[in-house]
Amino acid sequence: MTTFFQALGGLGIFLLGMIVMTGALRELAGNAIRHALKKLTKSPLSGALTGATSTAILQSSSAITVAAVGFVGAGLMTFPQSLGIIFGANAGTTITGWLVVLLGFKLKLGTVILPIILMGAILKLFAKERIATIGFALAGFGLIFVGIDMLQQGMSGLEQVVTPEQFPADTWLGRLQLVLMGVVITLITQSSSAGVAVSLTALFAGAINFNQAAALVIGMDVGTTVTAAMASLGGSISSRRTGVSHVIYNVCTAIGALFLLSPYGLLWEYFAPGALMANAEVALVGFHTCFNLLGMIIVLPFTTKFAHLIEKIIKSEPLTYTENLDKALLREPSVALTAILTVVTNESSTLLKHVNAILTQDGEHKRINLLEMQTALDETHAYVDLIHLDKADNPQWQQLVEAIHILDHLQRLHERCDEEEYRAFAAKQNEDLSLIVCQFTRVVEQIFTSIDKQKWRENSQLASTANKTLLAQLAPVRDEVMSNIAVGDITVPQATKRAEAIRWLKRVSYHVSRITHHLEVFHRANKA
Repeated sequence: MTTFFQALGGLGIFLLGMIVMTGALRELAGNAIRHALKKLTKSPLSGALTGATSTAILQSSSAITVAAVGFVGAGLMTFPQSLGIIFGANAGTTITGWLVVLLGFKLKLGTVILPIILMGAILKLFAKERIATIGFALAGFGLIFVGIDMLQQGMSGLEQVVTPEQFPADTWLGRLQLVLMGVVITLITQSSSAGVAVSLTALFAGAINFNQAAALVIGMDVGTTVTAAMASLGGSISSRRTGVSHVIYNVCTAIGALFLLSPYGLLWEYFAPGALMANAEVALVGFHTCFNLLGMIIVLPFTTKFAHLIEKIIKSEPLTYTENLDKALLREPSVALTAILTVVTNESSTLLKHVNAILTQDGEHKRINLLEMQTALDETHAYVDLIHLDKADNPQWQQLVEAIHILDHLQRLHERCDEEEYRAFAAKQNEDLSLIVCQFTRVVEQIFTSIDKQKWRENSQLASTANKTLLAQLAPVRDEVMSNIAVGDITVPQATKRAEAIRWLKRVSYHVSRITHHLEVFHRANKA
């Protein structure tokens, strides 16, 4: 019983080490990797290579997958490009197995690495920011091998208790049963890496044989997709397509791996008789890497056709303003902020087109449904409220603040359009204001055209200049209105109507200039 609890404790320490290390690595290299994903995914092949490398560095395929979903939603990459990343992420996860075998089993770092854990903890406690995070990553790295060492000791104690004979026989039915067991283990541990580590340790201790361990590992690869699929339910179209594609790809790879298992063992026996038994752990990790790489190589030339298949399975739905705001992305705040940027940019352009429509008689752009826009703004506000950042110097902090500013001005601009449209009509009908209104509408059209073309700096400067010009133009008009009251040319109600129209134009112009300013800063911060 003691050895059993030791094995469980070892698994727990391993999982804790993975969580700590992955979290620290994500903080250290997350932004750089996300930039790499955006820039180095021009094709499915480059996406696959980037996905594999990024997963190997971060030790988290889910983080890479979520990032890919967010970028698709944000329009930063195509769906086929994201598939390349997913394929590559599968291959990248196999690096954990190599770390376990080469460093955990061969070098037996479990005891040697203890001082490194202490060093990492000290750095975390006393060092500042980046160095502290490096210390945390070191501590997590060390815990992984302490966990492996405990797993080994626990499994060794179970050598006479747990034997290969107690597991399903090496038949097709037996292998399928073991695959299902692998799926269940991954669902319980929420980590295929932990499952692979358990399989390797059990194989090392003689509790299972090579074929049984290989079948378990195949199941663990399938098990990782269940979590992703569950997370994508109720999400955006991109999220659901990614979840389904992940499941289909991994199931197909698993089927191929089952057929590959026997030939793989025969090749070992042919080229190195007896080596499979002597180096079963290396052979298992090699098999895991082999079928994932082979699956990626086979499917990459057909990525576009695979994407079309997924698009037929998960059909497109009518587009909404907030379709990119998938709650699954909240696990990666930077990705969620990218999705928010896409949404507020679209909302800004659409609302400015409405402003243009109500100020012109026969404009190219039609009025929008302001109730739908209000619902979209409410949903965007609610989504932003789910993001909480602690560090004011965090690059993401600036993005979040800019998003809040943009939404504030969008809401106020919406109110001007919804509750005070009659003032826009008064401005159009007034002889003194009509020319100013005409000039302003042309500028508004330039602004939303620039937004659509992503000319952020140029757009911000244009809106700022237009606002100053408008204020200068309206000042004498307002003075003239007051003078006309005094000489009796117009009545007080008429003057009030004109003054309200002037005030409306000022407010609209101000909100437009602030929206474009904060959009520019948001986009600049998102690229940093």
